[in-house]
Amino acid sequence: MRPSSITGNAIAVGLLAIAVLLAFGLGRFPIGPAELGRLLWSALSGEPSGLPAQVETVIWNIRGPRVLAALLCGAALAIAGTAFQGLFRNPLVSPDILGASSGAALGAVLGIYLSLGLFAIQLAAFIGGLVAVGAVYAVGSAIRRGDPVLVLVLTGVVVGSLLGAGIGLVKYWADPYNQLPAMTFWLLGSLAGTAKTDLLPLLGPVLIGCAVLVALRWRMNAMSLPEEEARALGLRTGPLRLAIVVAATLVTAASVAAAGIIGWVGLVVPHLARFLVGPDFGRLLPTAAILGGGYLLVIDTLARTAGPVETPLGILTAVIGTPFFIWLLASSRGGWS
Repeated sequence: MRPSSITGNAIAVGLLAIAVLLAFGLGRFPIGPAELGRLLWSALSGEPSGLPAQVETVIWNIRGPRVLAALLCGAALAIAGTAFQGLFRNPLVSPDILGASSGAALGAVLGIYLSLGLFAIQLAAFIGGLVAVGAVYAVGSAIRRGDPVLVLVLTGVVVGSLLGAGIGLVKYWADPYNQLPAMTFWLLGSLAGTAKTDLLPLLGPVLIGCAVLVALRWRMNAMSLPEEEARALGLRTGPLRLAIVVAATLVTAASVAAAGIIGWVGLVVPHLARFLVGPDFGRLLPTAAILGGGYLLVIDTLARTAGPVETPLGILTAVIGTPFFIWLLASSRGGWS
């Protein structure tokens, strides 16, 4: 039985609040809710918190930026996956369907191979994701036979395979003692070492892309229909499809550039959001963003606290996402809509 949209949103916000409290409180330096409240009141009122300086350093300089980055990346991947699943009318679509993740990965491994700095590597990943999707869209638009949505998906699969071969070639050329481990670690996904300076390059593209998708939420309902029906409603499907693809690619590329390859978030979370609030994009997109941010935040908290060394995010999202996705499919007896 599907809960009402108000109940679904309340569940999503509640889960997000719990995830934020756990992320700030858990770690090798535990911090209780009372201390968090005092720090928050100190930041709002300007009064001294009375807590040791090391507590403030942990919250504002170490965990704070990492929590915000996890929220932004998770929300971006979830909202992009939601948009792509509706646009391509396929429940198995994820944000990397058009090659954004593969293009960003190729850009990043090239940056590591050329021994560039961290910012340059992230910039190369961001540009690589945009260029990859641009190439997919250009090739797909040039092929004017058949269903344009199907042509885009097939082109994305082909270009993604080519980019994967490029990644493998660069890894084969890389120094096996320094460059190859760095490439492997980046490809598995991580938010370790996230600093305040990393938030602005992530925040801008994510906010712009999400704002565009939310603004188009009513038209996306019509774009979920077959091509002929959407056109019969008066929609210019070509420009609208391009706007959705560009916005979803922008947030995906920014997330991959900041955190590496993180799978399953854009596949699993849209299904959970759809189960909670239904298929209407006016409710679905905000709920998916809330759930995506909370989900990745929980994964990141587990990654840094569950073992003696930090676990890559991509491994945990697959281990947790697979059984959860199977359970979600078994519970959604009404099918995907």
